[in-house]
Amino acid sequence: MASDSTPPNRGAAGTGPLQGVRVVEFAGIGPAPFCAMLLADLGADVVRLARPGSPLRAEDLTLRSRLTVPVDLRSAPGRESAVALVAQADLLIEGFRPGVMERLGLGPDELMGVQPRLVYGRMTGWGQYGPLAQAAGHDINYIALSGVLDGIGSPDRPPIVPMNLIGDFGGGGMLLAVGLLAALHEASRSGQGQVVDAAMTDGAALLSTFIHGLRAEGQWRHPRGGNLLDGGAHFYGTFECADGRCISIGSIEPQFYAELLARCGLDAQAFGDHLNPERWPELKDRLAQLFRSRSRAHWCERLEGSDVCFAPVLDWDEAVAHPHNVARGTFTREGGLVQPSPAPRFSRSGETAPQPPRLGSVGDVLRRWAPAPAGGGA
Repeated sequence: MASDSTPPNRGAAGTGPLQGVRVVEFAGIGPAPFCAMLLADLGADVVRLARPGSPLRAEDLTLRSRLTVPVDLRSAPGRESAVALVAQADLLIEGFRPGVMERLGLGPDELMGVQPRLVYGRMTGWGQYGPLAQAAGHDINYIALSGVLDGIGSPDRPPIVPMNLIGDFGGGGMLLAVGLLAALHEASRSGQGQVVDAAMTDGAALLSTFIHGLRAEGQWRHPRGGNLLDGGAHFYGTFECADGRCISIGSIEPQFYAELLARCGLDAQAFGDHLNPERWPELKDRLAQLFRSRSRAHWCERLEGSDVCFAPVLDWDEAVAHPHNVARGTFTREGGLVQPSPAPRFSRSGETAPQPPRLGSVGDVLRRWAPAPAGGGA
């Protein structure tokens, strides 16, 4: 079994499929630095431009594996430094409100004028245009407007706040990373860069495409809490055990549902017709009573690793220590900090090992990024 710090196919620092790709990141919060982290995890050389005096904390894990360079964008020398770096870059990431970069003289027209192949990535909540483009907001507002938030929770209470994973990171930073890489691929053929407008409202809506398909087929009902995948079905949800800990069940398909009934000693006839939503409340109560009768450890012993589609609901520390996550190196410990490992895995190029954030200078980066002398050889 591989250790949690040396999983299979984990490359050394500086490797990865994006090795050689240069990225300039204008410091921000949330989804933009997460996008930059993803690219750095994949081997890109990411330089983060931050306001002088800004703290650089190793505990801010989204800043890992890249260099932070202090640059005052409000000063002419600072802006000149930013332009010089962008002139040697492939990708740019910024997460300001629309118009801020233009007012600094660092908008797409200016920077793509000095680097025509530049892919200019813009991360916002509402997008670069639209009635709300200039309004303040956070993850919860963006997923609310996209319709996603209304579908999370029970029907008799307000929607549940699902942390900031859907808007900021899934529909935000992850979407921007996909857009940047797609545009980078296109630029390799056309020789021309372009602007990538990534909005968290768009991204959150995109993540709900499957649910919209179910609605079109008449298989998704309003209000929330009465559908196959939103906690309505008795065979797809979470249950409390005798010790107060919880488990998750996802026995959707008939063969998996049959396995659940067999392993739990339940009467297949009494629990039959499992796709009939009229019976879901009654059957959910019966399952809840059963699972509350024993500890989580009991149900793990009986159900984990089977075709029931089962997993214990683990807390943060338990997730790090679970044997499956240990075997895959899902988490790693770097610099004394436990953190999720880079993903996905690559069979040949590997992935970079997370490194603590570090400080650097514009001059160091420009020397490293300087074009090779014409006609130079080995």
